Amino acid sequence: MEAQSFSVKRAEVEFHSFASFGEPERAIATYAEENIRRGEVIRNHLEFLQWMTPFLEIGASAGHSSYMMVNEFGEEGFALDLSADALRHGRILMDRWRLDRAPIRIAGDALRLPFADNSLRLVMAFQMLSQFQDIEAVLVEAKRVLQPGGVFLFAEEPVRRLLSLRLFRAPYWEQMKPWERKLHEWGLLGFFTKDVIGAHQEESFGIRQNHRMTLWDWDHLIRKHFVDHEYELFVPQRGWGERVVYRLGRLLDRYGSPWVPTRLLGGTMAAVCRKEGFTDYVDGLPPMATRFEALLKCPDCGDGLRRDASETLHCASCGYEARNEDGVYTLIRSEDRNELYPGLRGDVIDFCQGSCEERLLSGFYGVEGVFGNRYRWIQARAVFRLERVRPGPLTLRVRGHAPQRFQGGRITLKANGAEVGSYAIGRQGLFILEAPLPGNDSSYEIEVLASPSFQSPPDERWFTVNLSHMRLVG
Repeated sequence: MEAQSFSVKRAEVEFHSFASFGEPERAIATYAEENIRRGEVIRNHLEFLQWMTPFLEIGASAGHSSYMMVNEFGEEGFALDLSADALRHGRILMDRWRLDRAPIRIAGDALRLPFADNSLRLVMAFQMLSQFQDIEAVLVEAKRVLQPGGVFLFAEEPVRRLLSLRLFRAPYWEQMKPWERKLHEWGLLGFFTKDVIGAHQEESFGIRQNHRMTLWDWDHLIRKHFVDHEYELFVPQRGWGERVVYRLGRLLDRYGSPWVPTRLLGGTMAAVCRKEGFTDYVDGLPPMATRFEALLKCPDCGDGLRRDASETLHCASCGYEARNEDGVYTLIRSEDRNELYPGLRGDVIDFCQGSCEERLLSGFYGVEGVFGNRYRWIQARAVFRLERVRPGPLTLRVRGHAPQRFQGGRITLKANGAEVGSYAIGRQGLFILEAPLPGNDSSYEIEVLASPSFQSPPDERWFTVNLSHMRLVG
């Protein structure tokens, strides 16, 4: 089983760049709420954790929980995410929360951590393991970089519920139909849907979710790789339907614990897992701020890295180089880095990186939005041009947002005059459209036909949807 395909990695970069601060006020409020929950989990297990420096958070997004670690807990460590842009947005958190310290931020792959063996005391993962089809591969990599006796902590991971028909995936509350909201209030929606934890947006980007893990599966995996562990189980009790089943499950459990209710109703779990062995800090903790590069390794050849006076990391063996770009080092193997961060090539239009005026032919209004969510509204017909930069079959990928007034509308895509896809937009919100392109043309003139159009008085312009990211992918 492939742990995570390259197309999913590309979707991860795109999604985290968008979601980290696509809606700044909402994102900051969410990050603050998450840090309260995550800080509580850490405090509940401080005796088990013992030491937490140097730490690494994988799948850190904007790094908000790593900022909590260095400012609230006084630890030192790294925030790692596949999206360098998401990590760069962390400077907004420092300004908004008036923070004095920042973690060392690294764009990297959780399946190929750019860290030496036995180099870290704590590895954390919050709400990210379920984005891997082979979760064990992530645990094995985390165990590799942990010191003997180090701890892997994960939280907010979904546990598959047994009592569900799994008919469809429930959307976010804002996008639920009235009957879905009523079932949700009664605590009955989960008995019919795959989950109600809001995976729809990630999946629309192309991120495959792994919600196959039952409580027994998690327990088996942890016992296989770690010598000791502690769990916390969080079981939903939404409405009378789930409250009744929860109470019944506690009665059926031989210890009166949440174990049986979690198996029946699912939910989320947190676990702290200790690696075999013991590390004695004879000489004290490593001074992270002065020589953090000693813990790193080259993503291409695996040798050590050096840091020069310009704050650039170098590999003396293979010549790999990673500059400090707005506080973020990108340590991803070269072949992946070139594709995940193409910049404004001829096959990419990304309004977060520039206006792209030279490739917009007609039907686009001005750039709006902030940070990871810059976009242009379009008319009923919009045309843009993309250039081929690689051989072989190509797929057109278009990301946009449909307002409530467009709900139930339709979008048709044409490439060099030929229709390549037609899509009904069933709900308002984010959409990702993908269509295979015919032929082997060197360039493609793409038409986007959207209906219905609407006006928003006193503005006299006609609108349909907005677009933010268009590219050709292999």
